[in-house]
Amino acid sequence: MAAVDPPSAVPLDAIPLDDRGLLLGDGLFETLLFTRGALVLAEAHARRMTDGAAVLGLQPPEPAAFIDCALAAVRTAGLSGARAAVRVTLTAGSGGRGLDRPAAPQPRLFATAALAVQPDSPAALFIAQTRRNQASPSSRLKTLAYLDNVLARREAAAAGADEAVMLNTLDELACAAAANLFWLKHGVMFTPAPETGRMDGVMAQQAAAAAAAIGIEVRQVREGPETLVGADAVFLTNSLIGVRRAFMAGQAPPAADALVERLADAVSRFV
Repeated sequence: MAAVDPPSAVPLDAIPLDDRGLLLGDGLFETLLFTRGALVLAEAHARRMTDGAAVLGLQPPEPAAFIDCALAAVRTAGLSGARAAVRVTLTAGSGGRGLDRPAAPQPRLFATAALAVQPDSPAALFIAQTRRNQASPSSRLKTLAYLDNVLARREAAAAGADEAVMLNTLDELACAAAANLFWLKHGVMFTPAPETGRMDGVMAQQAAAAAAAIGIEVRQVREGPETLVGADAVFLTNSLIGVRRAFMAGQAPPAADALVERLADAVSRFV
């Protein structure tokens, strides 16, 4: 890859129709929370974008540029006093027609912000038919190619559920459409292993660290969907919801679980 300057933020109306992010999904994004006047875990999100850009062969933004771009989006949206979801997007820039990038791609960086209401009830889960391809490198990256997640969420909505559980092509639990997936059994916390095609979530890392700090064993496993039915508790994590209790659609919503509540309290400073 030819050397180029790190990308700096561009206004939304400066993104042309030949941008590779628009045409080919060639790029990455991060969704982070702005609350109480500050971005939450911004450095961790910037680092994940940098790591993903290395896999895609793109020049990442400097961490300061990433953070400045996110804060500018909050100000532009008039949400400096609100709780907001901020999406920072990095594309491979313009590339003309076809799959091949220019010899020296010029990535684009931009961000948007919108109000984010924190849910206060457990999420009903539906097992989607749309699968996650664990053999694809993109399954471990937050790329712009999110169509499988979109289709899975549509399935869940059509079934009257709040969120989709995605299996991989081996019928193993991988993730939720927009969250990492966890469950508890006999005092042990489980989550799908990286080999299942799940992405390493920023809030998932915080939840795992909080569990370890209070003496809960955390195991990364390869299990089928039936394991959720027999779990003592199920919950989701992402940067906007923190820890959210969950249950399989068709079952009765669960009573509060003491361990899940402790984990939610432990990460509450981030949400």
